[in-house]
Amino acid sequence: MDKLEIKHKVKKESEGTYYTIGFDVPENLESITVSYNYRRIAKIGRDKIHNVVDIGLMDSDGRFLGWSGSTHKSILVGEYGSSNGYVSQRIKAGRWSIIVGAYKIDCRGVDVEYVIEFGKKKSRLLFGDLHVHSDASDGQFDIPDLAKMARKRKLDFIGIANHNNFSENFILPHAAGLTFIPAVEWTHYLGHMNFFGVPNPFENSFIANSKEEMNALIRHAKKLGAVISVNHPKCRLCPYLWDDENNFDMIEIWNGPMRPSNVKTAVWWTGLLRQGRKIPIVGGSDYHKRLMPIRLGHPVTAVYTQSPDTNDILSAIKNGHSFVTASVDGPKLNLQYGRATIGDTAKIEDGILLEITASELSGAKLMMVTQDEEIKIHYSGGKVNIKVEVKKPGFVYIKAINKIFGIEFIRAISNPIYFE
Repeated sequence: MDKLEIKHKVKKESEGTYYTIGFDVPENLESITVSYNYRRIAKIGRDKIHNVVDIGLMDSDGRFLGWSGSTHKSILVGEYGSSNGYVSQRIKAGRWSIIVGAYKIDCRGVDVEYVIEFGKKKSRLLFGDLHVHSDASDGQFDIPDLAKMARKRKLDFIGIANHNNFSENFILPHAAGLTFIPAVEWTHYLGHMNFFGVPNPFENSFIANSKEEMNALIRHAKKLGAVISVNHPKCRLCPYLWDDENNFDMIEIWNGPMRPSNVKTAVWWTGLLRQGRKIPIVGGSDYHKRLMPIRLGHPVTAVYTQSPDTNDILSAIKNGHSFVTASVDGPKLNLQYGRATIGDTAKIEDGILLEITASELSGAKLMMVTQDEEIKIHYSGGKVNIKVEVKKPGFVYIKAINKIFGIEFIRAISNPIYFE
């Protein structure tokens, strides 16, 4: 059951009182939306009577969740965000209640229709910027302002990754519809790395003046549960110069505006894949200030995840269930081989084909990259849906590209499926 409709008549004698209407909530939900509608103006002779029916909500434990009067026609309560004025909480099955406020009622009564929609838990595609700076380091905006900007740009999550600074991770605010990924950008003269998922990935100091000290710091962060990406490794101004290529879990393949250094990073990453590494990619704007061409949400990491929960998003990113694209409106990519999808490892089997899907390409060429070669995939229009045979072990990923003056610029790039 996805929807429940309740037709109810508020009687004149109930005017000025409050009471409840019960309804049953099933298991395995992440949100409930209650909408209601009634005739707000009733004509009697020459007079106009304004009906006013208020609404609130209580859960199966009788816990008061919120009240919005008659201002809003629809309210949402969920595990990962609720309408303003309502508590966010895990949805518990049982007998819930709509609170009816019979404020102004026509003498003939008021017919009210309630529509209750049950939001089931399901996989979804979320978009986020994993590399953002606040005014706690060298950014222009504080976190509440960044949150508003992120929602305006339709982002679902952001990582506030300040330079060697984690104090804000302990006071991240609640922002409806937006998930914060705890992050720190470990900023060293020999390279930058983002430490995700742990509020304070180094407990004493960020200082490391030797390879041994650097490795010790990273081992400690990983012991705490941090997931580590190497940032803008081929950047001309602050490249990755450590000679150890095994201490990070992910590669920030796309940092800020698409430019040759990002393309060089993609080539380097492909080389690591061909050496047998299974290492996911991410992207982020490295946004600091309101200054073009660096823009919040350009690029984004698009993640196939089970929920907007911080741990679910980070787990999906760590396992490569994602692609990097120019923006929320950029090209969308996916790979499927039997039950395996982007980031998974699959066994090659007869009769199973690799399904390649892409949309919103807007004139970009779609390329398939394998263990041995790079192949142009022909298509018509802005969508691709084709199936190809996989014959050899290795990997397959896809990318959407444009060429400007003979130079390749990536518009979207996926993590691989690996084949055994």
